[in-house]
Amino acid sequence: MAYDPDFGEWVLEHFAGLGPMRIKPMFGAAAVYADDLIWALLDDGVVWLKVDEENEPALSAAGSRPFTYSAKNGQVMSMAYWSLPESAADDPDEALTWARASIAAAVRKAAKKRKPKTLR
Repeated sequence: MAYDPDFGEWVLEHFAGLGPMRIKPMFGAAAVYADDLIWALLDDGVVWLKVDEENEPALSAAGSRPFTYSAKNGQVMSMAYWSLPESAADDPDEALTWARASIAAAVRKAAKKRKPKTLR
């Protein structure tokens, strides 16, 4: 995993239409935040978009690939992030559409975590 700050600057420019964002390096890669929600990861020059059951099928259909890594035991693991479609790398408007869907996925995930526990 590797994060290049110059790539981070490109991401901030390419997705500027989203409004305020911040990038925070973590574990050799970086997380992209809108408000306090991580909606993307940056690693080795790839934008990895947050997915859930609602936006993953569209990313798959667009030719994206899931974020995977090898665990210490050699098992291939995946995370809920898929690559930005190649066509969106040259098209900021398309990139914004994908990013907004990823932010919506992050909002849905956060809402599930915040549900109050019911008393029995």
